[in-house]
Amino acid sequence: MTTAVTTRRSARKPKGDGHLRRAEILEAAERIFVAEGYEGATIRKIADEVGVSSTALYMHFPDKACILLEICERTITQLLERNTELASRPVDAVTRVKQMLESYMHWGLEHPNAYQLVFSGANPISDVWAESTAELSMRCYEIFSGVVREIAAEGRLRTGTADSAAQALWGACHGVVALLILRPTFEWAPQEELIRVTLDGLLHGLVAD
Repeated sequence: MTTAVTTRRSARKPKGDGHLRRAEILEAAERIFVAEGYEGATIRKIADEVGVSSTALYMHFPDKACILLEICERTITQLLERNTELASRPVDAVTRVKQMLESYMHWGLEHPNAYQLVFSGANPISDVWAESTAELSMRCYEIFSGVVREIAAEGRLRTGTADSAAQALWGACHGVVALLILRPTFEWAPQEELIRVTLDGLLHGLVAD
């Protein structure tokens, strides 16, 4: 179940600034995919949201599957870049894991539409996804789990293995992000406090001092 997202129809726009228009198309498509689902999102609706003709939109993307695929690839690439940078910092492994999870949660909350498309539902173009983004997604997770393995190698895990610990950490943080996005009317604690309590609780429970 996804949140209702109100689309905003733009006035027709003049030609030009192709790279800016492409970014507008992707942002509008994210909103419409989440609001109406993959089947309900049509090229016409996306074009109207951006303020261009369907013909003009086809100059940027041949079909909506390509639009969704680019959104997914862009999202995974951003997460991969963040994880790569954080994992390479010359600090304690526990600190790096906490920073990676905190960055993941903040990114999801800052980009709720992209997050829902990539992490909170069945992908309607699973065959294309498997070919084009599976490797990026796996690299992103392996960088994170690799740092958890460092903690395990130091003998600091209170329970489980490196694999189960990494999966539990990721799964718990995903659950918090997804609920914050999907249940905005719930009386949540202040967001930063909730993120801090989640991470402190997880890491204090799993990692020995």
